[in-house]
Amino acid sequence: MKNELMLQNMPQRSNTGGTNILAILIGISAGLAIWFDWTGQWALYCLFKPLTTCLVITVPLVYGKKSIPRYRNLITLALIFCLAGDIFLLFDTYFVAGLVAFLLAHILFTVAFISFQGMHFFYKPLAGLLVFGISFYAFLWPHLGDLLLPVAVYVGVLLFMCWQGIGWYLAQRSRASVYVATAVVLFVLSDALLAVNKFVYAFKASGIFVLTTYWVSVALIAYSVVLIRNAGDKTFNTYQS
Repeated sequence: MKNELMLQNMPQRSNTGGTNILAILIGISAGLAIWFDWTGQWALYCLFKPLTTCLVITVPLVYGKKSIPRYRNLITLALIFCLAGDIFLLFDTYFVAGLVAFLLAHILFTVAFISFQGMHFFYKPLAGLLVFGISFYAFLWPHLGDLLLPVAVYVGVLLFMCWQGIGWYLAQRSRASVYVATAVVLFVLSDALLAVNKFVYAFKASGIFVLTTYWVSVALIAYSVVLIRNAGDKTFNTYQS
């Protein structure tokens, strides 16, 4: 706790140029991956999909060194599981393994949010998420087959993560919380589109929407690590153990 609070008073050198360049590289890599998926260039898609997530992982590793260690480490580990999920989902036979990898990523994201800010109990967003989650699961139900239980667990964990991310924003309204709240909503949207494409109706443009929302989501979460280290962000001013 003492070491974490000392971060508030440490002089911060701006790495805006470096983070901006990395953001551009992430955008280029993501755009190429989406294009190769759209045009059916499978080998290049298999290269650029994990490469994009690797670039996202670089954000907390390189520019999050002065962030609160447990938050940075949990987010980094969660992103590594996202990378594993990306690789598994390249192959239909490893869909369940991909589901498990992303489930673990969501758990780690949630633990990171709670470990940094504590649990938040805002019931209006919870009610909205429950209505959406139950309705969407009912929509998927006839198409899930043997995956009824795994998908139910996944949806529950995903929505809990989303609830806590939104709760962070409602409690604090800092730049980092804006990034996180936006990210968790986009993650829900990305996974919902993926589920529709996988279980209900496959549509060619799904990759564009699924991948765009997914990479914006994980990039925002990664950059929240960078924002938390900056004394100018309200995150520091309201942090409590």
